[in-house]
Amino acid sequence: MATRLTSAAFATSGILFLLYPALRPSTDDAAAMASTAWVAGHAAAMIGFILLGLAVLGLHQVLGDRLSLRAAVVTWAGAGLTLPYYGAEDFGLHVIAQRSLRDGMPSLMQLAEQFRYGAVPVTMFAAGLLLLAAGTVMAAISVWRSGTLPKWSGTPLALGFVLFIPQFFGPYPLRVAHGVLIMIGGLWAALALWRAGRQQR
Repeated sequence: MATRLTSAAFATSGILFLLYPALRPSTDDAAAMASTAWVAGHAAAMIGFILLGLAVLGLHQVLGDRLSLRAAVVTWAGAGLTLPYYGAEDFGLHVIAQRSLRDGMPSLMQLAEQFRYGAVPVTMFAAGLLLLAAGTVMAAISVWRSGTLPKWSGTPLALGFVLFIPQFFGPYPLRVAHGVLIMIGGLWAALALWRAGRQQR
């Protein structure tokens, strides 16, 4: 049961991280932030972070080594630091943008910029994503050493999270390609766990 649930968490998380850039508008103007697609895309990412934490915790239950436990702790810490920023991006900026368009007050969008580039939120956000990268790399190393799962099955997901910060500075198609990479990583990890579970049964 634990293997199947962990497999489902990896697969669903990977799909949600593709939906994030696919649903999210390609621009960051007021019209984009005020749209339903903005809310849906960021909500997909937030659920993806939560499921990723659950998936890495489940991976530890399957592998049972100290490194996978540390990976789970680091991944949870990273998700915890990242989610407040995403929540504000999703709901706070959405309300500001709607009000800006409705009342014809483009200056309101300066509030969005002040939040997005404020020292504390940006530091928490960056620290969270770096911890997520570290956690998924640790998980990939644990998979590599395990002898239970295919050696490379944790690598694409780890690579996706290592590239999470750099992809923000690329064009929109690159961001979608990054979502595809994470989806592939999540699905590969899910398939490896599902096959391992079948062999155990």
